Amino acid sequence: MRYAASQIAILFSVVGTLFVLAPIVSAKEINFTQATISELNAAFDGGALTAERLVELCLQRIQAFDDQGPNLNAIISLNPKALEIARALDVERKTKGPRSPVHGIPVILKDNYDTFDMPTTGGSILLEGSIAPDDAFMVKKLREGGAIILAKVNLGEFANGYQSSLGGQSLNPHDLTRTPGGSSGGTGVGIAAGYAPIGLGTDTGGSIRGPSTINGIVGLKPTHGLLSHDGIIPLALSLDMGGPMTRSVYDTAVSLGVMSGIDPADPYTNKSKGKFHTDYTQFLDADALKGARLGVVRDFAGFDPDVDWVFQAALKAMERAGATLVDVRYPKWFLASASDMLWSIYPPEFKVQIADYLATTDAKYPKTLDELIERSYEYTSLGENGAGPNPYRWNFFNVENASGTLTDPGYIAAHDYGMPMTVSLINGILVKDNLDALVYPTALRRQLQIATSSLSSGGGGISTTVVGNLTGFPELVVPAGFTTDDLPVTVSFLGTAFGEPKILALGYSFEQATRAIRLPVNTPSLPGEMIEIPEK
Repeated sequence: MRYAASQIAILFSVVGTLFVLAPIVSAKEINFTQATISELNAAFDGGALTAERLVELCLQRIQAFDDQGPNLNAIISLNPKALEIARALDVERKTKGPRSPVHGIPVILKDNYDTFDMPTTGGSILLEGSIAPDDAFMVKKLREGGAIILAKVNLGEFANGYQSSLGGQSLNPHDLTRTPGGSSGGTGVGIAAGYAPIGLGTDTGGSIRGPSTINGIVGLKPTHGLLSHDGIIPLALSLDMGGPMTRSVYDTAVSLGVMSGIDPADPYTNKSKGKFHTDYTQFLDADALKGARLGVVRDFAGFDPDVDWVFQAALKAMERAGATLVDVRYPKWFLASASDMLWSIYPPEFKVQIADYLATTDAKYPKTLDELIERSYEYTSLGENGAGPNPYRWNFFNVENASGTLTDPGYIAAHDYGMPMTVSLINGILVKDNLDALVYPTALRRQLQIATSSLSSGGGGISTTVVGNLTGFPELVVPAGFTTDDLPVTVSFLGTAFGEPKILALGYSFEQATRAIRLPVNTPSLPGEMIEIPEK
């Protein structure tokens, strides 16, 4: 935790006297953490909730669980103007109406998204205090829609690994001895623990999908080019995608629509011209599984009996909902080489692209990977605020620095030939059996203990998630159940390029049939969290 507890006290102190809400004649009560954005908007419209009160409820949970209680340590910095912004948005709602479905909705950001009013650090003390010149494109779109940026959250430093030199180690709210995954671990923790309805992560090889499954929430790695890279600290732009992490498929669909659009600053978004939508909720269908043909990737079984059992139960639920399941397998050569292919692309790109980003920072910050390495040697112990060296990530700077160039044969083979070949392979599997999507367990096994996590990162080995990055195809993660020791298991739906409408529909149908999400045992409901939702 790198914010002072007094920040929350200051935020609350400016609230003053509480307003009195008029009773609603016909309404249902629900904990705000379980409410969808649609239900929150119904509460706004019915006078049972305001953006100011919603921010207060989120801050209450942050205060209870991040700095006290289980000390989840997901927050790096809070927006000191969150309540002020919320009050202004409440006035705007009354006088002009809502700007969009996210008007008045709090959002937490992985701290590699630029914000003009809060530091963007990548979780690194090497960039501590760095203020970007403007918002990332995705953040700008959210703010234009009336969303409230509530906090910046912890991550694997520079989007690699499980912890950071600035934020330290975040804890898994389901099991405090395990990591929350990486690198969007802070976002996963915050959404699972009810810190905000919407969170943003980034994904280069599984960094949205991994923390989503580990924390038991919904996450989407969108099609490459659907959302802008602009203003996000890069890891490897050929593979990177930012995306939403939420507690429901509906909320993921809402936030995706708000953030979509062509960005002149990111040529990759030109691929989405004529293919993106500003409202993805229109595609959600509780009956979408009926008549659907799903390819079950059988290569990802046999690693953890609990995960296998939950996945098989999920498949049965899909069949009961009317889906036809077709067993598929990836070629052995691909399973053996896919992760190595990704790791042939990422380090060389990071070396070049991090310098492009650092050029936008203040003169006092490092400007190249070499300078990051040199600056890191100035830190040999923990500082007064608890920040300190991150040996795993900082040692990996040297691997990235020695990884070669974008003209080396290994990079060209993976990027120019391996990625298109993977696209053809997956499209061929989908077309051969007339499949709507591929499904598989998002993670092969339960998450690592914190004590061993720093020894277990790196390339190689079988991975469920690298396919989505090598192809650029969209992958949706949906909660499916829990292991015998109460750890979440999720199912992934992988579609073809710009197939978000289809996989969101399928995921929504599965979610409505199973409803497998719940608050983590270490972050239960708090008094005063019930809100009234007007009945339709």
